[in-house]
Amino acid sequence: MEKKITEVVAALIWNGDRFMACQRPEYKARGLKWEFVGGKVEPGETMQQALKRECMEELSVEIDVGDLYMQLVHEYPDLTVRLTLFNATIKSGIPQLNEHNDLRWITVDEIDNYEFCPADEEILVKLKANR
Repeated sequence: MEKKITEVVAALIWNGDRFMACQRPEYKARGLKWEFVGGKVEPGETMQQALKRECMEELSVEIDVGDLYMQLVHEYPDLTVRLTLFNATIKSGIPQLNEHNDLRWITVDEIDNYEFCPADEEILVKLKANR
């Protein structure tokens, strides 16, 4: 039986030399781990539409979706995700903690101080390599 892949989109949002990291709520799977803002793509949505919707729902910000930064597939014990990360910028609004436990703007050099979700590890390696 072929595993169902869940399409997930996320935003790499920069503010100068810092990027946005969001901490998952304690009650969710991988609770209190850090991640890029985003979520599941709903049926009939493009990846860009899904990312804009998720950023509005989770942070109350409107974003401009830029180019693709990276795409990967990661198998968790409970689900398999295809994570598509886009460069993005905040067009309007100030990020609010609608869903997340915390939000930080961190530099690439600070990545190791945070425990990110396992699916993000490859992305973090690429960010460090490109600094």
